[in-house]
Amino acid sequence: MKRDYNTGVSDVATFFVGYEVEKTPAHGLKTLFVTGIQSVEVIEQWYKQESCEHIFFGANHSYNPEIAEDFESWENMIKPFVSMNVLCSLDIPSNINLEWFLEGPLIEYDNFIPQIRFVVPYIQQWNYNTMIKIDDKDFKASNPGVWCHSLHDLKDRNKFTDWTKYSLDKILE
Repeated sequence: MKRDYNTGVSDVATFFVGYEVEKTPAHGLKTLFVTGIQSVEVIEQWYKQESCEHIFFGANHSYNPEIAEDFESWENMIKPFVSMNVLCSLDIPSNINLEWFLEGPLIEYDNFIPQIRFVVPYIQQWNYNTMIKIDDKDFKASNPGVWCHSLHDLKDRNKFTDWTKYSLDKILE
């Protein structure tokens, strides 16, 4: 994800800090954003130095595991913080193997916010009847049924974050 930081465009920030602007349980909290796999010690240093209240892992769409070992690397980075009762989020693309993710330990923590990201390009062009369906992997496989939501209703202004809100972060490294 590219960000405009008044001096141009940056998509290389490893650490940056700001307030969570997305309407999640961490909304409004001072947040350390972490891009990619980083050292637990360095994350902890920035978290404390910047007096953060929340850590957002997988910033800039950097979480994209492809094999089991990828999941483990991310878990090894995040688990120390949820174990210390730090509120942590992870930006999870919907196209990964979500079952693999559920087999890991992070989902068990009450202070962990899994944020499953669904990409819907050109959202304003979809008509009023458009539905978003939360389905199962097969008929009666793991869910009690399916949920259908109106795309129009999901576009509630109270849940919306304008792109300009993302330009207030401070790049650390």
